[in-house]
Amino acid sequence: MASPEDIAKAFQVHYYQTFDQNRAALQPLYQDNAILSFEGQKFQGHAAIIGKLTSLPFQKVQHHISSTDAQPSLSNGLIVFVTGQLLIEGETNPLKFSQVFHLAAAGGSFIITNDIFRLNYA
Repeated sequence: MASPEDIAKAFQVHYYQTFDQNRAALQPLYQDNAILSFEGQKFQGHAAIIGKLTSLPFQKVQHHISSTDAQPSLSNGLIVFVTGQLLIEGETNPLKFSQVFHLAAAGGSFIITNDIFRLNYA
C-alpha cells in the first residue's frame, strides 16, 4: 500500500497539472458537498467550487510546488498541506500560496472533501 506521502505527492501533481491546463476538469475530484475556502470566501458543492475556480481573472497559471506534507486523518482520509508559488500569465512576480486538502477514501482512490487556499503575503 502506498504511503500517505506517496499518495499526497501523486495527488498534488495531478491536481496542479489539471488546474494549470483545464480548471473545469477538477470537478470529479471534489465530493458533491465539498467545501472550498478561497481567500476567506466559502463555496460548497463541486458546482460552486468549479464555478469559483473557473471564474478567476486569468486564463493561464503555472504552479511551482515547494513542499507537500501529508498525514492520515482519523476518518481514514488524508490531510495534505501544499506550499508553493503560482505565476499568472503576463506577470513577472510569482505569488506565494498555501493550500490544505482533506481527501476521503472513495473506491480505491481519494476525493476532496475540504480545500483551503490562501495567498501568502509578506
